[in-house]
Amino acid sequence: MSAGRRAAALLLGAVALLSACTASADEPAPEQRATVASTETDLAPCPEQPDEPATGDLAGVAPLECFSGGTLDLGRGQGVPTVLNLWASWCGPCREELPLVQELADLGGDRVRVLGVISQDGVPQAASFADDSGVTLPGAFDRDGEVAAALGLQGLPHTVFLAADGSVAFVKLGPVASTDELRALVAEHLGVQL
Repeated sequence: MSAGRRAAALLLGAVALLSACTASADEPAPEQRATVASTETDLAPCPEQPDEPATGDLAGVAPLECFSGGTLDLGRGQGVPTVLNLWASWCGPCREELPLVQELADLGGDRVRVLGVISQDGVPQAASFADDSGVTLPGAFDRDGEVAAALGLQGLPHTVFLAADGSVAFVKLGPVASTDELRALVAEHLGVQL
């Protein structure tokens, strides 16, 4: 085989290998196939929000899509004191903390709204982690970590305590150790005894 034919054969082989390793334009990449809306999970839909203008401390954050339906606009007051727990499936301390946050959600009833904000994670990973943890509280998806960035937070987990009008009352950096600690923080910063 001549040098020209060998080069042509190598080039064709390389093109064939490269085309086999990339997704076609008609087929989305695996991480793009799973969407919040198409993912089944036990997370509850986000609750209805008052039809108020966005004036809270997180008014600059775009509304977040929620698992199981709805959207969460953190710039609008929720109408009740609210606890946001920022977590991700890759976060080791979140694995211990998230069941405690679920307990707080169960205790809160209609006096305190408890929401999860899945931050800087993938859709299937977050849904699987929530289901494995037995979590059913509403979960909003924040792929790029906009909520944490708006608050100047790095790493996870963090728990944000919002007054009924959407203003930030307190931010607990890092994990909580118990449901009693969460209840004490709710009483101190939101004025609600659970």
